[in-house]
Amino acid sequence: MIALIRAELYMVFRQKRTYYGLAAILIIELFIMAGAWFQGNDIIDMILENLSQNFYLEGNLLNGHLVLYIVLNALWFNLPLIIMIIVSGFVTNEYKDKTLQTVLLQAVRKQDYILSKYIIAIIFTLIVLSLLMASASLLAYGIFGQGDLIVYINGLNFYESNEAFRRIGMAFMSGTLLMIFYSVTSITIAVVFKEMTITWILCALFLILNTLLLKIDFGSADSWFLPKLVDTWQYFFHYEIPWPAVHHNHILLLCYTLVFMGFGTFLFVKKDIG
Repeated sequence: MIALIRAELYMVFRQKRTYYGLAAILIIELFIMAGAWFQGNDIIDMILENLSQNFYLEGNLLNGHLVLYIVLNALWFNLPLIIMIIVSGFVTNEYKDKTLQTVLLQAVRKQDYILSKYIIAIIFTLIVLSLLMASASLLAYGIFGQGDLIVYINGLNFYESNEAFRRIGMAFMSGTLLMIFYSVTSITIAVVFKEMTITWILCALFLILNTLLLKIDFGSADSWFLPKLVDTWQYFFHYEIPWPAVHHNHILLLCYTLVFMGFGTFLFVKKDIG
């Protein structure tokens, strides 16, 4: 298994698609930074439109913390789509190039092979999120500096610089768990459908449906429904963090991840590879 993981990791970083994906994430970041630079004050004026009539506010409200919060809001559809396209290729490329049969003709168990794919997908996701947070933080704090964070969630909330940094860090970690789920899901979709284009379309459809269903009220089943878990990172910007809901959502998301991984592994082991 260790040898398989090493070989898979080596192949991932030899693929041009990997670097195109990372470059796309960096370009999106740069566009967000440029938008914040040219329109950030307009965003703050819109948020504080009513408040500024009654209070005098001073200090650097357009700062790195606010920009990172904007990055978080902007990337949680684009980022999983890029990750799912790259990660699903770990499987679809091998179906396409017929290298899968060659690998499995050797002394490699199908279960070990597909589990190594899932593990590499998780490792790759962790690397991408680490690079994202490092590069976004470097750009945001380097260009806009530090200061207090202002967000509008269930009312207007202000956080001092240290508290803002802590909450942004927790939000990134929560988002990382969600990205791991998406990467695992993309491997499972690739196992089921094999063909690259179909897999990409279904990954995009999966993301779109999750986004649309997020707005629908499912009553008592609401807290157990998968699409309702995708914005858990936002809970860290409530004035009082709802820890029971955070823990519930993270545990449930981990369970969904394991279910998708188990289902994909079962199908891969049972299906004819030919």
